[in-house]
Amino acid sequence: MKVAELIKLRSPFWEELEDLSIQMGGRLKKADPERVSRFATLYRAACADLALAESYQLPPQTVEYLHRLVGRAHNQLYRSQNYQFKSWRKRIFSDTPRLIFNDPCIHIATVIFWGLFLIAAFLSYDTAVWPGFSEAVVGVDGLDRLRENYNGFGDSGIGSGAFMMGYYIQNNATIGLQCFVMMLLVIPGVVVLSYNAIYLGAVFGFMFRHDSGSASENFQNFVTAHGPFELTAIILAAGAGLKIGLSWMMSDGLNRKDSLLKTARESLPIVMCAVVLFILAAVIEGFISPVGGFPWWGKGTVAVGSSCLLMIYFVVLGYPAAWPGGEEDGF
Repeated sequence: MKVAELIKLRSPFWEELEDLSIQMGGRLKKADPERVSRFATLYRAACADLALAESYQLPPQTVEYLHRLVGRAHNQLYRSQNYQFKSWRKRIFSDTPRLIFNDPCIHIATVIFWGLFLIAAFLSYDTAVWPGFSEAVVGVDGLDRLRENYNGFGDSGIGSGAFMMGYYIQNNATIGLQCFVMMLLVIPGVVVLSYNAIYLGAVFGFMFRHDSGSASENFQNFVTAHGPFELTAIILAAGAGLKIGLSWMMSDGLNRKDSLLKTARESLPIVMCAVVLFILAAVIEGFISPVGGFPWWGKGTVAVGSSCLLMIYFVVLGYPAAWPGGEEDGF
């Protein structure tokens, strides 16, 4: 069949599909069943026509017209506002917490970070167990700088808080990106995550000691509020990087490229959670943590509230999928 004859034969169906798209104008779910059925039939036919047009190299104007027509019809079928809201609500409050709760890479990153963090904090706090531990990890000069930095704890205004929030977002993003990128190489990532956990643990343990003087109270006053969000974000960033890094070693029957792409898509919600938590930590770190007039119990309340939100999102919403009889509609 000649090109002109083919276009003449199929044009009425394309025009009908275009007319239906204009008439319904994003209200596909409110249309009557017969019209929806006809619309779907014409859409599938147009997709087939587009494939044939590209295969047989029909005129560029025809191919471009079919691309626009198929794209518009696709939006009518799959991108109505109601569909988007329900889809994203399920993805955010059901799929993502279940994905994170049941992901072994997140489990590994959590155990490595919190295990080494708590051990280092204990060894740094209790000098009788390992004398000089904090000095060996942080360095004598580093500990002196910590005391000096936290000896003064002034109040900050809104302008200062906004500036510091921007700084902390950049700083937190750097930490998260470092953990994520290094974890793509697996072993170097485990080393970097372990080092950060030990270093932070040693700092926390040292600064909670009574012999740190007024710097100890100021340090506790500063880190309490934003700690839960920031530390959790570090773990999520590391876990997402580890997940992608392991995908080229354990491809699960796929070639390495497809395995990397598949795992990268699956890890995107984890990365986005880490980004959100880093931003929330930066907001608290800029506007609440440095405020000297904000009572410590108030900052403790923020920390407890943040921890409860994390538990609800990652454990309560993610836990049902862990049971054999739980729903299996996650990622």
